[in-house]
Amino acid sequence: MRRINGTALIIAALVATLAALAYPVWSYADRSGTGEANLEASTVATQWGPLSATDRDLLVKVRLAGLWEIPAGQQAMERAPTEAIKEAGDHLVVGHTDLDRRVRQVAAQLGVELPSQPTEQQQGWLRELTEAQGEVYERKFANILRDSHGKVFSLIASVRHTTRNALVRQLATDSNQTVLDHITMLERTGDVDFDALARDAAGRSTASPSGPPPPVPGNTPLPPPAAGPTGDDQSSTSRPSAPGTADINTNRPEVG
Repeated sequence: MRRINGTALIIAALVATLAALAYPVWSYADRSGTGEANLEASTVATQWGPLSATDRDLLVKVRLAGLWEIPAGQQAMERAPTEAIKEAGDHLVVGHTDLDRRVRQVAAQLGVELPSQPTEQQQGWLRELTEAQGEVYERKFANILRDSHGKVFSLIASVRHTTRNALVRQLATDSNQTVLDHITMLERTGDVDFDALARDAAGRSTASPSGPPPPVPGNTPLPPPAAGPTGDDQSSTSRPSAPGTADINTNRPEVG
């Protein structure tokens, strides 16, 4: 009986050892539920590269933006409470009409279904703008549209950074230029509440702020040395953007 019990203990110890050795291999192989697994599960192959769920989400959001921002821009041009609002509305109409043509072409090539109506929230924004008058309308127009552009800006940057699809990458590049142009024009109205934008973003953030410590009053630090190339060869041909310009170049190549 003692011999049997001893054998059983040895077998149990061997099984436990093998299980401990096998667990890391099994846990590494089973990646279900991870970000990488989710990416691959939602991705389909196309001739222009893999198309992920985030890629498709960008197509939908670009389409939705045009569906409500074109009428919002038209309304601003017609009501024209100030020249700056009218000009911003003009940029919305021109930019999103162009982007809508591009996104419909890309979606057709990739087989992605696009919506035909704005979301309930976007329709609510349009109703809110329609009902507003005078200075209230100006502030609502500038801030509702500036906030929506700022939020989609981060999605565009993320897709432009991570997409493996050539068509989506080009659309993200086009969208980035157009959205930045619209942000610039909306801010030029002078009606954007930057404090409200910052507080809204802070309320949605869970990360602790980072950065250098706050400046000490009366203590002006010495400027750091300039960053630039070293050596005698200064043969670069590109030039930096002109200082003080607020216009964003939205010229784009045709969609292939």
